[in-house]
Amino acid sequence: MKKYIFIIAIGSCLLTGILFSCKHLDEKPDNLLTSDILWSNRANAESYLYNIYGAILEIDYPHQGTSDEASISIPSTSARRMAAGDWSPVNAHYDHWDNYYKGIRSSFIFEANVDRVPESQLSSALKTQYKAESKFLRGWFYWQLIKQYGPVVKLTGPLALDADFNTYPRATFEDCKNYINQLMDEAAAVLPASWSSSSNYGRPSKGSCLAVKSQLTLWAASPLWNGNPAFASLKNQDGTALAPANYDASKWKIAADAAKAVIDLNAYKLFTNLDNGGTQFDPYLSVRDLFLTNWNSEILFSRNSWNYWGYVKASSPNPGGINLYNATQNVVDAFYMDNGRSIDDPLSQYNETGFAGTDGAHYWAHKKGQWNMYANREPRFYAYVQYNARPVLPAPTVDDKNFFSSTGNVDGTGRVEFYYTGKAGAKASGITNNITGYDFLKNVGPADNIRQDATNYRPFILIRYAEILLNYAEALNEYDPSNADIVRTLNLVRSRAGLPGIETVYPLAVGNKELMRKYILKERQVELCFEGDRYFTLVRRLMLGATENQTIYGMNVNEDDGGQGFAFTRFYNRTLFQKRAWNNKMYLFPISQYQMDRDRALVQNPGW
Repeated sequence: MKKYIFIIAIGSCLLTGILFSCKHLDEKPDNLLTSDILWSNRANAESYLYNIYGAILEIDYPHQGTSDEASISIPSTSARRMAAGDWSPVNAHYDHWDNYYKGIRSSFIFEANVDRVPESQLSSALKTQYKAESKFLRGWFYWQLIKQYGPVVKLTGPLALDADFNTYPRATFEDCKNYINQLMDEAAAVLPASWSSSSNYGRPSKGSCLAVKSQLTLWAASPLWNGNPAFASLKNQDGTALAPANYDASKWKIAADAAKAVIDLNAYKLFTNLDNGGTQFDPYLSVRDLFLTNWNSEILFSRNSWNYWGYVKASSPNPGGINLYNATQNVVDAFYMDNGRSIDDPLSQYNETGFAGTDGAHYWAHKKGQWNMYANREPRFYAYVQYNARPVLPAPTVDDKNFFSSTGNVDGTGRVEFYYTGKAGAKASGITNNITGYDFLKNVGPADNIRQDATNYRPFILIRYAEILLNYAEALNEYDPSNADIVRTLNLVRSRAGLPGIETVYPLAVGNKELMRKYILKERQVELCFEGDRYFTLVRRLMLGATENQTIYGMNVNEDDGGQGFAFTRFYNRTLFQKRAWNNKMYLFPISQYQMDRDRALVQNPGW
């Protein structure tokens, strides 16, 4: 019982970041919010602004077991319950409605009062900057709301003390989108293209604002909200249609232009190890270390205060970690071979049987004796996925590594034991037990030490430049599939990962919208794995409900290896882990019954 209490506590910290008291849209300002004391000095005003930042969430449902790339090892968690179909308006998981509206309300109060701070305490220039930051944050909160719930209540100012809350219906999708764009434009007009001082890292920039517009316009162009007939019944009580009724192909061009606007700032670039003191390009260090630096030129927006210790513990194997975040066979199969080909390509040289007879060609590749399924894969695979017999990364010393090995396996490398009787296997007595045969490795570093519970600081990246490049390639392909920028942009991401150009490996995809779309979405799946993008991509593309994305596989973790350990070949049988429950109503979250009861003007999402 103790282990479940412990892990729920860790999960709560990971999922919510800074905790707030949950209050609703009609919350009234208390005396402190309008007092002369609060707005009398710079320190108090800045503290109020930083509290608004606290409403930003990091680790959340998209990063976990709600898409095909991961699962959570505890069945009672919200992600697992959602996968089982156990959710409804009265059982609303990850209900962030109040959290984001609290941030929205606070942003209005801040902007209305910050000018009261004496000029001697806070300059006009800083007041203008801080108001721009507040507008960005309000737009960010609305953006997170519509991703989860669709159109929401649009407030353009704080509610009056005597306001009738039941008179606030949902705005249309277009109104919500336009308001977010307006806020981002207003903030972008004030903020710098990027921040050069480390003291400002974590603040939004003009690049952050334009990046949100890129995400939002891609969302609006995609099938979920671009003439989706399933939303024809989504109407307010007065009959106002909340979703666009007709498909508009021009929205793809708008999305491409929005991504290009970020690119044209020339303020951001893909990180490589050369930016971190390296003297020779190394694709493995490039894709691994971009998450481990205090800041780099790929980061467009980040949360700088987050529970990175908890993330590393949750992502890492027993006995030092807790095996909470488990990657799936589905995402493992998505990674390319080191020749840039998919594993289902007859020319890929992929082999799923037997043990590798030699080490891989690179120091970061597979080692002799590891299963051939993991041999000769691309650098991102080795940087992002912990698999059976791979040495533990966050274990710096030989003693630390040996801590993860059973007596017969002690060799100074700390090979992870995901097989049944292994230290990280199903029979282990840890806090939780691995359920798929894989853990996360992205955002886990070699300087971390899970045995000693020691982790090094790095920001939690919310938007990065690689996503913008993929946004551009995807949108451009939908309306101008012969445009040379598609291949050029996609290849920027592939070449940083050490892969050959898409046109050399799959030349038939060039100019072929459907085939190129397949490779662009596959590139997103690999490049942005475990960052939350996979869930949202499958949602906006109306692909999350596809059978292949709801049928989840892992390794054969529950069959007793009989003491064979790493030599147990049946562990490596691709095994059905879960057939998830699905209904198309799940493309939108239900608005909780609590909110529906408090605001009688709200209408529920279709099917809920």
